Amino acid sequence: MRVELDFIAVLSQWPLLAKGVAWTVGLTVISAVIGVVVGVAFAWARSHGSVWLKAVVGTYVELIRNTPFIVQLFFVFFGLPAAGIKLSPELASIIAMVINLSAYATEIIRAGIDATPKGQIEAAMSLALNRMQTFVRVVLPPALRKVWPSLVSQIIIVMLGSAVCGQISTEELSYAANLIQSRNFRAFEAYIVATLVYLALAIGVRQLLNWLGPRFLFGR
Repeated sequence: MRVELDFIAVLSQWPLLAKGVAWTVGLTVISAVIGVVVGVAFAWARSHGSVWLKAVVGTYVELIRNTPFIVQLFFVFFGLPAAGIKLSPELASIIAMVINLSAYATEIIRAGIDATPKGQIEAAMSLALNRMQTFVRVVLPPALRKVWPSLVSQIIIVMLGSAVCGQISTEELSYAANLIQSRNFRAFEAYIVATLVYLALAIGVRQLLNWLGPRFLFGR
């Protein structure tokens, strides 16, 4: 049996692919920024917060890290309306991605915070820096430097995980590929193209984040 491939039938639908890429990148950027900020706050809470705060954040982290992302997404999109909170597919996707990333980022960043030498913190306190100034200026930058590769990898994983957001009609890349193959029945070609685009996005985002981190977050 001879199989004839027709990638032109897929590539001719480039506006759909471009829109899918734009949504995938947009979802990733928004969720990465908010998720890392929340992760930093929760990591501080787990390392320096009160007993009850540590317990609350720890429960949240374990709950999210031990449940599938698609279940979290469905809970946000299908479950919250039962409580009177109705969200658009795009907003539900962002919230689910932030929830997922922040839980993993919390533990990644906490590892960097806990690795900070106590003498460094004591030196900062001796210079009359308060706890918040010590954390932001002395503890956080070297902590991020230590864990940045792991944090970048987790952001990439969340970006690739956004493919399931098409299940709730978010028009990201996998949604576009599925729509294209439903129109021209070129499923093999459509998903090959989507795979290559995801690969390019993952490499590009990793390189960008590895460039941005040392320049804007924790110094050279």
